Amino acid sequence: MTHHVTLMTRVDCHACEQAAADLDRICGELGVPWSSQDVDSDPELRAEYGDRVPVILVDEAEHGYWKVEESRLRAALLA
Repeated sequence: MTHHVTLMTRVDCHACEQAAADLDRICGELGVPWSSQDVDSDPELRAEYGDRVPVILVDEAEHGYWKVEESRLRAALLA
């Protein structure tokens, strides 16, 4: 099964930049595609995720927020 990771982010968010760097490294090593979505581009996304960015979604399901938990993410992507 191929997974997909989505990073819910916003402009000028240092924690989001760190999460993106972590995802780039981890997903790159595992060959898992990932993308980012600006929560401020959509009122529904802002309402859902805005107070917790960065939020990491795996296969469209919320996996975590505020930081990438590397061992947990790797386990989810290898499952």
